Amino acid sequence: MTGPDPDLPELNPELTADLDVDPALAAAVLEIESHIAEGGWDQPARLYALVDTGQLVAREPALAAAMGLDAASEQGSLTPVEQDELAPDQPLEAVLESIVWPGGVAGCAAVVERLVLPPDADAEIPEDRARAEEFAREHPDRQEVRIVAGATRGGSTYCALRLRAHDDAQSVVGGADLVPALLDLLCSTLVDDPEESR
Repeated sequence: MTGPDPDLPELNPELTADLDVDPALAAAVLEIESHIAEGGWDQPARLYALVDTGQLVAREPALAAAMGLDAASEQGSLTPVEQDELAPDQPLEAVLESIVWPGGVAGCAAVVERLVLPPDADAEIPEDRARAEEFAREHPDRQEVRIVAGATRGGSTYCALRLRAHDDAQSVVGGADLVPALLDLLCSTLVDDPEESR
């Protein structure tokens, strides 16, 4: 994924109307969500660094030019930079527990597809992880959801959720705290690295 795409469909303005939402983060998360949606479902988890677009233009002018970015038009925005593909046997959560972003990264975002069950199924979910996954796959009321969650070094968070059963841009749900556990993991990767401060 490169910078902002002028051909992206119009995003639902209600998704960014919340006063507590960082507009630059929300725009980056929704851009990622729209980009991923173009590839359909059953995609692997993905991880993105979010960099200040103005700083990217200043530090990497050739890369910025190739992405169609310039400092004036992108002031105050974040550019998603996709990271290397995650290994298939590495759960996203385990990867997030093992990384710390360098100081030049303003934020990060993750994309993951999950099965969700209705709240009344919670008591029936087996303790064993493998059996719990099988239970979710076979549950008649399961829903498939794609989650795009982002966080910034300043503490802002934003999520966009799309259900496979309602697979259109107008049905995307957005909010600052829709997936708290994943957001906490993302925030934990943005702590200052003690090695960098030496």
